[in-house]
Amino acid sequence: MPKVHIRKKKISKDRQSIYLDFSPPLTNSQTGKPQRYEFLGLFVYDKPANAWQRKHNTETNSLVENIRATRQLDIQNRKFGFIADRTREQSFISYYNDYIRSKGSLPNDNLSMSLRYFTEFAGKDVNFFDVDQFLISDYRSYLLGRPGLGRRGRAISYNTASNYFAKLRTVLRRAHKQKLLTEDICNTVDPINPKETHREILELEELQALANTPAKPDVVKKAAIFAGLTGLRFSDVHGLTWEEVRGVPGKYKLQFVQEKTEGAEILPISDQAMELLGERGEPHQKVFKELTYSSMRYCFEKWIKDAGISKNITFHSFRHTFATLQLELGTEIYTVSKMLGHRSLKTTQIYAKVKDKMKIEAAGRIKLKL
Repeated sequence: MPKVHIRKKKISKDRQSIYLDFSPPLTNSQTGKPQRYEFLGLFVYDKPANAWQRKHNTETNSLVENIRATRQLDIQNRKFGFIADRTREQSFISYYNDYIRSKGSLPNDNLSMSLRYFTEFAGKDVNFFDVDQFLISDYRSYLLGRPGLGRRGRAISYNTASNYFAKLRTVLRRAHKQKLLTEDICNTVDPINPKETHREILELEELQALANTPAKPDVVKKAAIFAGLTGLRFSDVHGLTWEEVRGVPGKYKLQFVQEKTEGAEILPISDQAMELLGERGEPHQKVFKELTYSSMRYCFEKWIKDAGISKNITFHSFRHTFATLQLELGTEIYTVSKMLGHRSLKTTQIYAKVKDKMKIEAAGRIKLKL
C-alpha cells in the first residue's frame, strides 16, 4: 500500500515549504496520470527567531500531520473498497465535465450533449454520493421517454438516447476504475441497445463528385473526404494531431487512440489521403485545426446539394461509405474490421448487409439449367 511522507524544501526568507510525497505514486482521479507529490501551500521557519515563529511552526506541523494522516486513511479506505467521505462529496458533474474537456469535445457533439441531458434530469449538484443504480436506472427511463431540449424541444430518437446513455456508462466505468465509485453500476443497469437503422452511404461516383465540388469552409470538405478514405469518425478526425501522422510515401500511417473505444490504433493510410492533409504543422497542432462541429453542420447540406446528391448525408456517412466500398471492392471483412477499429467482427458485418448491389450480384450467382 502506498505510504504518505512529509517532505520539506528550502524556499526564500529562511523558510521551508512543506509537501506530501506519495510512494509509490498515486493515480490522479482528474487526469488519470501518476502523481508523486501534493504541494500544500504551507511553510515553516527554518530557524524560528521568536515565540510567534515557533508557535507558527508547531501549529503548521500539527496541521500537516493531520493532512498526512487523512491522505493515508483515504488510501487505506480505497484499498479495501471504501471511498472516503471527502471523495464522495466531490461533484460528479465536474468530473463529467473534466472528462469532456480532456477529450476535446465540442459543445454540440454527442459527449457534451450527453452531459446536458443528464444535468437536465438530475440537476447540476450531483456528487459521487448521489450516483447509484437507482439514479442511473431512472435516468435510463428518462432517456427512453425521448425528451427534447433546446429551442425546438424536438424529441431525441431512440438511437440518440442509446448513444447518450452509452456516454454516461463510459464515464461511470472510468470513475469506478479510478476508485471514485465502489460499485460498477454498469453491471446492474442494462444499456440501451441501439436499433439497426438504414445507413446512408455514397457510391464511389458520388464520393468522386463531392471531391470535385468546392465547399466553404474548405477544411470541412478535406476532413470529410479524408474520412471517406480512412474510415475515421468525426471525433478522431477532429482530434488528430501531426505527431500522430507518421511514415513515408507508400507507408503512411496514423498512430492514435480512438475517441470512442479509447483503444490504441495503427491505421495505414494512402498517399492520396496524406495529400489531403497539406503542409505538416507542429507535432502538438491539430491537423484540421479550423474544423468545428458548427462549421461542418453549416456547410454540409449545401456542399452535398451542389454535388447533385439528394441523400441525407452526414459526416458519419463517410465512415459507412469507406467500409461499404472496401467490402464491395473485395477487401476481406476481417481487414475492414481492423481498419475501422472494431472490437467485434459482428459490428463490421452490419456493413455487409448494406449494399443492395452486392445482394443483387449474389442472387445471380446460383444458376440452374431449367
